[in-house]
Amino acid sequence: MEFLIRVLEEKIIKKLTPNKVVVLLGARRVGKTVLIKQILKKVNEPYLLFNGEDINTVELFQRRSIKNYQNILGDTRLLIIDEAQKINDVGQVVKLMVDEIPGLKVILSGSSAFELGKTIGEPLTGRKTTFHLFPISERELTQIENFSQKKDNLRERLIFGNYPELLHIQGKPPKAEYLREIVNSYLLKDILMFEGVKNSGKVFNLLRLIAYQVGSLVSNQELGTQLGMAKNTVERYLDLLGKVFVLHKVGGFSKNLRKEVVKNSKWYFYDNGIRNALIANLNPI
Repeated sequence: MEFLIRVLEEKIIKKLTPNKVVVLLGARRVGKTVLIKQILKKVNEPYLLFNGEDINTVELFQRRSIKNYQNILGDTRLLIIDEAQKINDVGQVVKLMVDEIPGLKVILSGSSAFELGKTIGEPLTGRKTTFHLFPISERELTQIENFSQKKDNLRERLIFGNYPELLHIQGKPPKAEYLREIVNSYLLKDILMFEGVKNSGKVFNLLRLIAYQVGSLVSNQELGTQLGMAKNTVERYLDLLGKVFVLHKVGGFSKNLRKEVVKNSKWYFYDNGIRNALIANLNPI
């Protein structure tokens, strides 16, 4: 299978320096694990790769002692932890390792900026560089299509989006099924884990309302009235949806900078396919 070279690949490799941490954030299924494996082929040095969703990995790092981590690493000086937010106090764990084990390079990946950022923010201050991976960009797709192909392919991408796996799925019905699976199985998996976010129906309805007014100013007060929720709850849900890479906020603009601070914002979806699947509209343009 041919892999696209992601724009972040070389940037991450350049930042892989001793006793520093690279943090890779992005939504589920955008290709973080594949990107990491492609990077490992190029750095050409011994490494250890762990998955934070594996209970054995969680138990392995639970004992917070330098000796334990030295035993885990051995002579290896490149450590990768995928879905790192699943490991308790992963920021403190990695801080201890990069401070006490000479020459260690670390890559942490995660699908929740909220959850991972909360645990690594303060402990790794000055020790980390953060990158965000999104669905495949038009710039990256120039590797496999010419200008004449792009026109037709772009029309399809405006409907089904740019998730990497869609490149290998042929036919519109299978692509639609893939997007429905993403929405139902992955889309809110992270946000619904947070305390106090228990009503998935309200979150889906909020996303649908945003989907119908992409590019327009959004009033949180109006959204709250339509959904039967407090304005503060709407703001909190929107903030979380941004931090799990579903929505992207564009702040208000005004020539009066003081007014700009309180002006309504616009919200966009990181991927068109997710937006269209949420409102069940995958019709041709």
